Amino acid sequence: MLHTDGQRLWDSLMAMAEIGATAGGGSSRLALGGEDAAGRALFVEWAEAAGLTVARDAMGNLFARRNGREDRPPVVMGSHLDTQPKGGRFDGVYGVLAALEAIRTLNDHDITTRAPLEIANWTNEEGARFTPAMLGSSVFAGVMSLDEGLARTDASGMSVSDSLKATGQAGEHALARTFDAYFEAHIEQGPVLEDNQNAVGVVTGGQAIRWLDVRLSGQAAHAGTTPMAVRRDALFAAAELIHRLERRFAETDGLMATIGELHIADASRNTIAGALEFTLDLRHPDDAMVDAAIADVERLARDVDHARGVACAVEVHWASPALPFDEACIEHIRQAARALDCRWQDMISGAGHDAFHLATHCPTAMIFIPCADGLSHHEAESIEPEHARSGADVLLNAVLARAGHA
Repeated sequence: MLHTDGQRLWDSLMAMAEIGATAGGGSSRLALGGEDAAGRALFVEWAEAAGLTVARDAMGNLFARRNGREDRPPVVMGSHLDTQPKGGRFDGVYGVLAALEAIRTLNDHDITTRAPLEIANWTNEEGARFTPAMLGSSVFAGVMSLDEGLARTDASGMSVSDSLKATGQAGEHALARTFDAYFEAHIEQGPVLEDNQNAVGVVTGGQAIRWLDVRLSGQAAHAGTTPMAVRRDALFAAAELIHRLERRFAETDGLMATIGELHIADASRNTIAGALEFTLDLRHPDDAMVDAAIADVERLARDVDHARGVACAVEVHWASPALPFDEACIEHIRQAARALDCRWQDMISGAGHDAFHLATHCPTAMIFIPCADGLSHHEAESIEPEHARSGADVLLNAVLARAGHA
């Protein structure tokens, strides 16, 4: 079994973290912004130094290729370099740079695989600047059309298309090219591996995710002259609805619900909230359980409508179905972990990843490594160097088994 250079990998992670470094020790590289372009440029520099050929597609998805002995579809590794506004140093970037370290190790040992190898950096995985998340991989895999992907705008109204032009990231590489397989390494973003004292998670699939937009419309009015009994207060209605939702969701084992954003329209200190909207993120390993939860959201919203005289609308903003990963790819990862004598376990991914879209396109699997206290999407996000190396070792050997070598 081959071993990667853990120090070289760690040095690369630390160097990338300096691009968009935040005061709290994290990184900020919003998709297709200046910092993201600088991070991409550093990756391209490293990839070309490793002998890789770099190309981009129309969504700015970035690919670094190492030719194999045979001209056939590549085995692809990857993740993303964009971050949350105040994100950590490892979410996404670990998967890209672990893949680069795997290639560097093959170079060190002068090993050429039968199948070509590629590293993918997917555009706008985080969904922090443009929605939905995993935008680049979605368009690549045909889940979303190219026109729709390019038309997405950020909070300022700037489109993906214009951002690609501004940062020089658009290319002509074909979308939906055939891949032999796709492997993605990532930090877990949860506490399970750390709690179980395991170094590697063999990810067997992803849970269902639904993003909902909930809008409540009442009546704005003066805070000092409108009696409480006649108010149609959108915020108090939302508070009641949210409380009912929390109690409902607690009844379903494994269901996770998060309200990440709440906006009051035309907010003023001395004005009753006339309209507001909030986001609702629902996740469960079973699609049917998520769909049942959505039906209950709609039912409870109607109840609050009637009780408080507000109008409530519930819309599914984005949906990602639960899906199993490819058993052959999963087994390559398991066998690599066993041979490397890693402590490992099978697990389901709680977060969304580009691998979800790739799984609709080609055989796919993922590798997780622990992160301290399960913390992610935060400047304090942290991993251990030995776990970074263990995950890269498993990735390298699993990909080598899939791609073939003499």
